[in-house]
Amino acid sequence: MPHRPHVLIMPSLLGPLTGFLESAYTVHRLWEHPPVEAQGLIQAVVVAGEDPLDTRVIERLPNLKLIACFTSGYDGIDLDWCEARGLPVTHAPAVNHEDVADHAVGLILGSVRRIVDGDRTLKAGGWSMDARLMTPSMKGRRVGIVGLGLIGEAVAKRVEVMGCSVAWWGPRVKDSPWPRAGSLLDLARDSDVLVVACRADGTNRGLISAGVIEALGPNGLLVNVARGSLVDEDAAIAALQAGRLGQAALDVFETEPTPATRWTDVPNVVLTPHTGGATSEAVQGMLMLLMKNLAAAVAGEPLVTPVVRSI
Repeated sequence: MPHRPHVLIMPSLLGPLTGFLESAYTVHRLWEHPPVEAQGLIQAVVVAGEDPLDTRVIERLPNLKLIACFTSGYDGIDLDWCEARGLPVTHAPAVNHEDVADHAVGLILGSVRRIVDGDRTLKAGGWSMDARLMTPSMKGRRVGIVGLGLIGEAVAKRVEVMGCSVAWWGPRVKDSPWPRAGSLLDLARDSDVLVVACRADGTNRGLISAGVIEALGPNGLLVNVARGSLVDEDAAIAALQAGRLGQAALDVFETEPTPATRWTDVPNVVLTPHTGGATSEAVQGMLMLLMKNLAAAVAGEPLVTPVVRSI
């Protein structure tokens, strides 16, 4: 019987991948027990991009050929550290960006049109014909997008169809049908809705600072479908409680799962548990890329979707 390559799944949240991987690999699960006897056999590790990479585990795998990130994002992986050790990293790009954009629009509508408030009011028996819930129209809303990658572009196309004007900001100039603001502060100041859709890394933690939140203002809506680390969460909560920020709709948080008690007394929020890209179709696409990258790595062939460093 031919030798089956050994693969290590590092986070328990990716445990459901075991059954798929076992069709071609001997699978080890780090959270069950350290794979001491198999350390020299493991050729690839499977990780979640938002989790900090446990380099102590990686250093004990002498024949490792690949760090395979199941997700599109890879902000938890120190690429410099991996590159210095000759360890390639793969991820799953262009798989769930349309789904994340759909979710962003859902968060916008749920907030601006107060769909969630309406649901709660009706269920609490608060619907009366003499107190109709009134909301602004989406038409004419100014939507600012932080980061015009695949998700940002998909959001822009959707809200433009709804009659919104679109502007964006990112650290690098790129060709776009929508105007790029002179600065992030300018974008926030000139937006009714600010959507955070950029990639997170070590350089942009807290990018949506207290100053940006203040610029968005008491009538503004902050939407985050990227990473929780991008928003100064304490500043956002304080601004919401003081009325200096109008609304927030968040799918991602500084700590996940975020404690429910953290949001108990925070007004004007719509919160979802990091489900923006969690569709069955997206997960199937990620799994397909994972399997292709693993097969290429153990065969010594070119990787399908390696992480490419930005210039």
